[in-house]
Amino acid sequence: MQVITERLIITAFSQENYKKVSETYSIGKHIVNYLDNLKEDPELLGWGVWFVSSIDNNQVIGDIGFKGKPDSQGTVEVGFGIIPEMHNKGIATESVGAIIEWALSSKRVEKIVAECLIDNLPSIKVLEKLKMTRTGITHGMINWEILNDHNC
Repeated sequence: MQVITERLIITAFSQENYKKVSETYSIGKHIVNYLDNLKEDPELLGWGVWFVSSIDNNQVIGDIGFKGKPDSQGTVEVGFGIIPEMHNKGIATESVGAIIEWALSSKRVEKIVAECLIDNLPSIKVLEKLKMTRTGITHGMINWEILNDHNC
């Protein structure tokens, strides 16, 4: 499962691509946990971690994704992390925007939420560029959302 943008190839993590990606990219615990859960529930594919690669050289430059399948209200949470060398190049905005678009095209998603620390200015800028709306602050975290506009 892939989404391709102008500069990026965004691929859903699976058992099949784990070994290849882990040779060049630091695999976090969240990825290992997701792959364990994916073994139990194959329908999680796409609703977990995706890796982001440069279209130019196929180098993995980050991981983004959702924290599970849409809940009973059609809500999913998105998160992202891009390697420091690729910060301030629009990679997070481009990649997260692409998977948000992918998720909103699903009949299962009504709302996408996110959170970031109140002092995480780079993430705040990304979420603002993605036209997410601030919905409040909880425990030092800014809460964000974007609603699915089915009229598009």
